[in-house]
Amino acid sequence: MNAQPVPQSPETLDTTGATTVAAVARPQVAGARRVVVKLGTRVLMDERGELAQQRVSTLVAAVAGLAASGREVLLVSSGAVGTGLGSLQLDRRPSWPELKGTCAAVGQGMLMAFYQGAFRRFGVPCGQFLVGQRDLEVRRRALGLRQTLDVMLSRGLVPVINENDAVETAASARTPGGGERAFADNDRLAAILAALLGADLLVLLTDVAGVYERDPRRHPEARLLAEVADAAALGRVVAGVGSQAGFGRGGMRSKVEAATIAQKSGCATVIADGAEPGSLSHLLAGEALGTFFPAGPRPDALDRWIACAARPHGTLQLDAGAVAALVDGRASLLATGVTGVDGRFEDGDVVELRGPGGALVGRALLAMDDARCRELAGAPKVTLVRRQYVVLAEGLPQAVGGAA
Repeated sequence: MNAQPVPQSPETLDTTGATTVAAVARPQVAGARRVVVKLGTRVLMDERGELAQQRVSTLVAAVAGLAASGREVLLVSSGAVGTGLGSLQLDRRPSWPELKGTCAAVGQGMLMAFYQGAFRRFGVPCGQFLVGQRDLEVRRRALGLRQTLDVMLSRGLVPVINENDAVETAASARTPGGGERAFADNDRLAAILAALLGADLLVLLTDVAGVYERDPRRHPEARLLAEVADAAALGRVVAGVGSQAGFGRGGMRSKVEAATIAQKSGCATVIADGAEPGSLSHLLAGEALGTFFPAGPRPDALDRWIACAARPHGTLQLDAGAVAALVDGRASLLATGVTGVDGRFEDGDVVELRGPGGALVGRALLAMDDARCRELAGAPKVTLVRRQYVVLAEGLPQAVGGAA
């Protein structure tokens, strides 16, 4: 049984901006028009590792009701690997990428068949949408992805989205420059999609009531944080606090990090217990369930993609003059201020910008590859990146704990 929050009077945690007040109004939630709902594996699967059909049917009913009411709802669903594990009679998450892909290939079809049947009962059509790493980090493909999802939503469909685990193995999903994947779990995928699509609300449903100040399994008196102004500042609060062990990949840290992405893109987030009957309907009515992260200011679509969806493929080292021109003067980046080029990247990739001492300055979308950048570095009177293709560090999601 999940620990329940201890009723408290209004209080603020100094280091997080988090309140422990249970009853607060959430107009950003109640008024959200475009909503991304992510169902975690522990919500979808029962204790035997099988699809919890009654629970998921109840959640589908809530999503179908939202879609029928005129809201646009995208469902990001985990569970393909877990469903495949059960079908293949494996009792643990596979440790080999190839076996994981096999489980996903088997389980994805079974999971989608269930969703189609469940949504059909409510007269709401749904469609499968599998997303890979390059679909998000290549600008042209990201725009195509957004266009297709926009059309689906405009026609009243509910896209059912998952990472393409059958091919996105740990080896194949690394970036050409050797960097990590943009999303290592469906929490981050859901947040990136929310940023890309300009969603108003991200709902992460898991197997605990929300974010606690301490691990409620070890500290039953731990308080549930009702609202968190700055997700990145939580730091130690979520260290070691995660959803229960099982088939899922993402713990509470990944969910809070997803909330940081959403906040920077102008999207509110709620982390709540998806196993609690009626939780989705109640929280989307604005009731104070789970932990709420209010939206920050919304950047334009290109800035959201550079900051939240694209994974940097390399680094440009800048001198102090170039940093000052970008940060203080809001000027374009001139080649004369580039002192070094690290990594391998192509025309259309995003890179990090770092100043003297390695301080993060921001990210930039480049119109040339690394070889051309090296040729131009230090050259006078050459514009390397126009200002509209730069997002400064203040606009980037921060890792939980405050690190860039």
